[in-house]
Amino acid sequence: MGNLKVNIIIAGRTYPLNVRNTKEEEGMRKAANAINTLISKFEQNYAVSDKQDVLAMCALQFASKMEIAAIEKESSRKDEIEKLNELTNLINTHLE
Repeated sequence: MGNLKVNIIIAGRTYPLNVRNTKEEEGMRKAANAINTLISKFEQNYAVSDKQDVLAMCALQFASKMEIAAIEKESSRKDEIEKLNELTNLINTHLE
């Protein structure tokens, strides 16, 4: 399937984009909806009217969520490795 042309609206501006398939289009539309929802919340809750400030706050929120998830995943991996090492030690102790 070739590229699909879609129009994505963020903060009242239309952005014509090319996507590879319908899944990518759905992802773009969901992301745009999430951004627009967050923009509305920031504008209502913090009386921020400058779109640049609102978009910067949105970018920070979404980027920090990704970073926090990556940190938590790394921490979880370390815990899993530690538990596996403990199990391995227990097995080796019983085999001796």
